[in-house]
Amino acid sequence: MSKELAKQYDPNEVEDRIYKKWLDGNYFHAKCEEGKQTYTIVIPPPNITGQLHMGHALDNTLQDILIRFKRMQGFDTLWLPGTDHASIATEAKIVEAMRKEGITKDDIGRDGFLKRAWEWKRQYGGRIIEQLKKLGSSCDWERERFTLDEGCSEAVKEVFVSLYNKGLIYRGERIINWCPHCLTSISDAEVEYEEQAGHFWHIRYPFTDGSGYLELATTRPETLLGDTAVAVNPNDERYKDIIGKTLDLPIVHRQIPVIADEYVEIEFGTGVVKITPAHDPNDFEVGLRHNLPVINVMTDDAKITADYPKYAGMDRYEARKAIVADLEAEGALVKIEDYNHNVGTCYRCSTTVEPRVSKQWFVKMKPLATPAINAVKDGETKFVPQRFEKVYFHWLENIRDWCISRQLWWGHRIPAWYCADCGKITVSKTDATVCSHCGSKNIEQDPDTLDTWFSSALWPFSTLGWPKETQDFKHYYPTNTLVTGYDIIPFWVMRMMFSGLEQTGEVPFNTVLIHGLVRDSQGRKMSKSLGNGVDPLEVIDKYGADALRFSLATGNSPGNDMRYIPERVESSRNFANKLWNAARYLLMNLKSDQVLELPDDLALEDKWIISKYNRLIKEVTDNLDKFELGLAVQKLYDFIWDIYCDWYIEISKARLNGNNEASANTARAVLTFVFDGILKLLHPFMPFITEEIWQSIPHNGESIMVSEWPKYNANLNFESEETDFEKIMSAIRAIRNRRNEMNVPPSRKAKVCIATTDVNVFKNGQDFICRLASAQEVEVANNFDLPDAVCIITDSAKIYLPLADLVDFSAEIERLEKELKKAEVDKEFFEKKLNNPSFVAKAPEQLVKTQRKQLAKVLEKIEMLNSQISDIKSKM
Repeated sequence: MSKELAKQYDPNEVEDRIYKKWLDGNYFHAKCEEGKQTYTIVIPPPNITGQLHMGHALDNTLQDILIRFKRMQGFDTLWLPGTDHASIATEAKIVEAMRKEGITKDDIGRDGFLKRAWEWKRQYGGRIIEQLKKLGSSCDWERERFTLDEGCSEAVKEVFVSLYNKGLIYRGERIINWCPHCLTSISDAEVEYEEQAGHFWHIRYPFTDGSGYLELATTRPETLLGDTAVAVNPNDERYKDIIGKTLDLPIVHRQIPVIADEYVEIEFGTGVVKITPAHDPNDFEVGLRHNLPVINVMTDDAKITADYPKYAGMDRYEARKAIVADLEAEGALVKIEDYNHNVGTCYRCSTTVEPRVSKQWFVKMKPLATPAINAVKDGETKFVPQRFEKVYFHWLENIRDWCISRQLWWGHRIPAWYCADCGKITVSKTDATVCSHCGSKNIEQDPDTLDTWFSSALWPFSTLGWPKETQDFKHYYPTNTLVTGYDIIPFWVMRMMFSGLEQTGEVPFNTVLIHGLVRDSQGRKMSKSLGNGVDPLEVIDKYGADALRFSLATGNSPGNDMRYIPERVESSRNFANKLWNAARYLLMNLKSDQVLELPDDLALEDKWIISKYNRLIKEVTDNLDKFELGLAVQKLYDFIWDIYCDWYIEISKARLNGNNEASANTARAVLTFVFDGILKLLHPFMPFITEEIWQSIPHNGESIMVSEWPKYNANLNFESEETDFEKIMSAIRAIRNRRNEMNVPPSRKAKVCIATTDVNVFKNGQDFICRLASAQEVEVANNFDLPDAVCIITDSAKIYLPLADLVDFSAEIERLEKELKKAEVDKEFFEKKLNNPSFVAKAPEQLVKTQRKQLAKVLEKIEMLNSQISDIKSKM
């Protein structure tokens, strides 16, 4: 034995020490072992602004379970960690810190701002990595990457230039999603829709020839300033004669045409819509088809432009009120109608997004989406659960071109330079000094940066050294399992898929394991506004990382949300204590030269637990291979708590304390053999406590995390013995339950008579029944005739317990009569109240009902007690 175990398990004393031991042993480091089957996971890189939350804790617990499992199975495993520079979130943090100092970005310029950003990253960027270590994450920290590091930046430039040269990246004026708070464009995937209460403003647009007007409705009257047409459907008989006529735009009094376009729904509203190409994506497409002017009426921060002096500088909502008032004054406002509709908001700050036309950089998506769709349809990459393929397909099949430019300074700067002399663009992997078209040195780099997800999309291969043919890239790519939440399938998963296929010719991973969100105990999403977030570090400090990990794995099923329930963590901590106490029992009973081998002279109960353990290996391994982590952990819990601790340890005590040394040695060997195996099976879920205990018992190797995963052995199947012992256990359980129901104390022994066709089985189990079912003696035969006995029926026997052995009749009558007396008092109390007309008339109806129910229960109890007293007296 290398060490003794303390009386109580203290995770705070154990976990940091064990983690250091793993780091010192270099056990997390992947060694690129040729000829070995690889298993690779790349971590979904947390933002450098992030602090560990329950979503991270779940995500990384699941990854660590898988990587530890495969490592022990002998795979050449790599779990590659890293962080994301998170353009919008990080820049917002730095800008906010500068605001408190009274400084703006413009005050210090781009270089000064980036210097501050890198300093911020150095100070705070590693915080979440240290927090992941507290969770027990066995990442290869020597390979830690950052999306803005030199290698990842080289990969970004390589991909940008390659896609540009293929015509898959272009710059153009398109309608984009604009966040007036973050002051940048955002992609479709970054827009979150929420239902908001709004209005339909019905407005009259008069014909310039005085022949009448058209009525239409809008949810955004402030955009009226940018209207350049009104549209009707060409098949709408009501409006065929007015197509081509001109209208006078209310307030602005600009002449705009009536156009015909099939985009207009005949049945919706009046069948007339205003067209504002600069501020609506559908209107923009209509504008392109009809060559309409594009008039932008808002500034970057969603204020009205100087082109409209009366409203200039007004916030869009302030302008809305002023414009509606002016429409009413002009007689153009017909009515206002309440209307609930979905409104797009920024996923970062929840500000309502403003569609606007802007010159931006885009990725042409259709050619890239098709191979990504086919790869999943053809089974090259599978989703677990499969139903999430629908989300993936929905986004890719309906995808628009991806706007990748962001009006930010922190991030990968777009590698494009504009020539002031010839007006052409130079795109280059290296910093350009001259125009590639005319040779002019009068060039300037695009000030924008790339969408954060552009670099994240390359994560599975850029982190392994691509575009260089590094040993890591050749050995570990494609990766195996991506573990992530369903909420970022459109942000990240699909982008990694099309990027991997386009750049490497292979899918980036063969399996996407989807997990749900961690919600609070009431099923609500954890959020700052609700104040219901739970800090995993506080949970770890109180209960230990193993307890948190075990509780997150328990009941977890792929794709489904789960609730964080504090009692479940407490239960997991109790399970750790149970395991610890089992280890202490084992250590107290082992010999100094104990070995991990099974002897030949196995008893019935030995074969039972070995057979059960052998099946456990098969089932847990199968569950983990199928990503059924919740099922695996439940089976481990049941086996360890019930089978090993509550049954086998209890059974072993008589042998260990008896005079038969050979039998005691066999029990020690079985206890040790099975315990060693269950520690290994449990290790991926509870790595710290299993390592600490494993180091204390007889073991082979340096660390449990690099020990061999248990293997199913057909020679250890003892089905017949297992069945026989289960029959004995079933009898013991049945006797215990009946004695418990009858409130018979364990100290009161009773004769047990077992009628069965399995006579030999139960004769072999006589000692167990005596010790574990408080039996005075056990008699086994084919039949018994015992009229004054309690009869219990199991699948394989009828069990008789003589009533006189179980009950002290005089004491029982005394106890029942006391209960009867109390019940009579209760009866008198309720009857007195309910016979009082004043109470029945004045008391709340519900209270009267409750009192009547309680009286009925008391009367029922009195009847039952009288019956029991009579029954016992008849037997005396």
